[in-house]
Amino acid sequence: MAQAYKQVSQVVKETGLLRRAGWFYIFVGTALAIALGGVVTGFILLGDSWLQLLMAGALGIILTQVAFLAHEAAHRQILSSGPANFRLARILAAGVVGISYSWWDSKHTKHHGNPNQVGKDPDIEVDTVSFLETDAAKSRGLVRLITRKQGWLFFPLLTLEGLNLHYLGVKHLVTSKKAKGRWIELGLIALRFAIVLVPVFLMLPLGMAFAFMGVQLAVFGVYMGASFAPNHKGMPIIDPSARLDFFSKQVRTSRNIRGGWWATWLMGGLNYQVEHHLFPNMPRPHLSKAREIVRDYCAANDVPYTETSLGRSYAIVIQYLNRVGLAAGADPFDCPAVAQFGRA
Repeated sequence: MAQAYKQVSQVVKETGLLRRAGWFYIFVGTALAIALGGVVTGFILLGDSWLQLLMAGALGIILTQVAFLAHEAAHRQILSSGPANFRLARILAAGVVGISYSWWDSKHTKHHGNPNQVGKDPDIEVDTVSFLETDAAKSRGLVRLITRKQGWLFFPLLTLEGLNLHYLGVKHLVTSKKAKGRWIELGLIALRFAIVLVPVFLMLPLGMAFAFMGVQLAVFGVYMGASFAPNHKGMPIIDPSARLDFFSKQVRTSRNIRGGWWATWLMGGLNYQVEHHLFPNMPRPHLSKAREIVRDYCAANDVPYTETSLGRSYAIVIQYLNRVGLAAGADPFDCPAVAQFGRA
């Protein structure tokens, strides 16, 4: 399969699917700006009312959509130059969403290079939830109790993921010696939180203000987690010593979500995870056409190509996490990670 990526890439280049789609991102950006303006207007007009929680939920959805744009800018999908994309990604991530672009970029780059590979993909490292039997077996105390039922608890735990993303980003900026744009991002994040928190706690009663922020963070966390989890969780885990060609590694560890345009809008293009991993700088509107090329190539060459419904993907994730969770409390040496592709 060493030549597979070159062959598919050639077809993709000839069809022009790597060209920019500025019109699309102008439309999305404008739509999100109008939506955000609507939430601000609604917040002002509603005043001291528990209906503000609807505004909080809407804000969580909008911020997730902005995070999708930050993700695309970081992959150089939106603007014509790399530096311009990176500046846009930093503004959107830190200044609007409130998470560190530097932290996310360093983590996400490693993930793209080694998806689902033990010891190399930070997205399968333990963070309350265990994605590997060895990590589940090492869990203790409260984490062990959670791990045993982590599949069923996965979505409830995502209500805390928004808060976790903010925390991990700030922690990286404060403690990491390699944090890029440290002071710029800390300044943007501080300004962003001031713009959000000051009006909320000035205009709403204290209890309602905390409820507003709780709902916003919960919706943001669930939406983010529910969009990223179906992509790789429950797909083959690669042994740390395994050697796979780029095409096989990316296709075999990724899962697409059926649904067409509505899934693309809902998940910010992450529903075409296979194509995104093969062509990370491909703009969102072109991924569906790339899917046809990649899927046909895989079918002709007997390469497993995984695609399922959104609901089925969640069922797979829950089943996988519950299966991993069975190792909680066991001797870690009795539960080695399964090397699904063998050793080189």
